[in-house]
Amino acid sequence: MRGPVAPPQVPLSASRAELFQDLVRDSVERLERRFPQLAEVEFLVGDVPGPPGGADGGWNDEAVPLGAMQEPREGRPARIVVFRRPVDIRTKTRDEKALLVHEIVVEQVAELLGLSPETVDPRYGQD
Repeated sequence: MRGPVAPPQVPLSASRAELFQDLVRDSVERLERRFPQLAEVEFLVGDVPGPPGGADGGWNDEAVPLGAMQEPREGRPARIVVFRRPVDIRTKTRDEKALLVHEIVVEQVAELLGLSPETVDPRYGQD
C-alpha cells in the first residue's frame, strides 16, 4: 500500500524563490555575527529591479543592478534588496549563485555602513 512521501504540512520541495531567499538569509546571518547592527536592516528579495531611471537609479541593458540599498527614513529601517532574476541569469550552479548573492549582500552592506567590501567580509572577491 502506498502513502504520501511527506505529511501535508511539509513541502516536498522549495520553490526557486524560497531557495533564493535562503541564500540571502544565509549570507546575512554570516555578516550579522560581525555586524550586529544589521539586525535593524530589512533584507528583501525582489524579482527584478524597477524601471530604468526609477527608484533603483539609472540603468540600461548592459548594467542591470543585482541589488539595491535604501537608507533609513521616517521610521522605516534601511533596506537591502537582492534581485533574483538578474542573479539567476548570471549563474549556472547553486554554488555560483550563493557566491554571487553573498557578494551582492556584502557590497550593499558596505555601502550602507560606509565601509569597503573587504572590511565587511575579508574573503570578498577571493573566490
